[in-house]
Amino acid sequence: MSKTVLDVKGLNCPLPILRAKKAIKDIATGSVLEVIATDPGSVKDFDAFCRQTGNELVSQKEAGGVYTFEIKKGA
Repeated sequence: MSKTVLDVKGLNCPLPILRAKKAIKDIATGSVLEVIATDPGSVKDFDAFCRQTGNELVSQKEAGGVYTFEIKKGA
């Protein structure tokens, strides 16, 4: 399983979601997109994004104001 990293630190809503949406199109089904963001609003945004798009939010963590999301691309 491959992993692609998308760094959207410093960007505010809706840019992290828009960039993730574009990046996830370019990866294979079952692959993981790791998104690194600093926007606190991205926590609820990525939760909603995954529910709406059929992708799986595998993990979500925060350390020192940096949020890391691992999103597995669904079918």
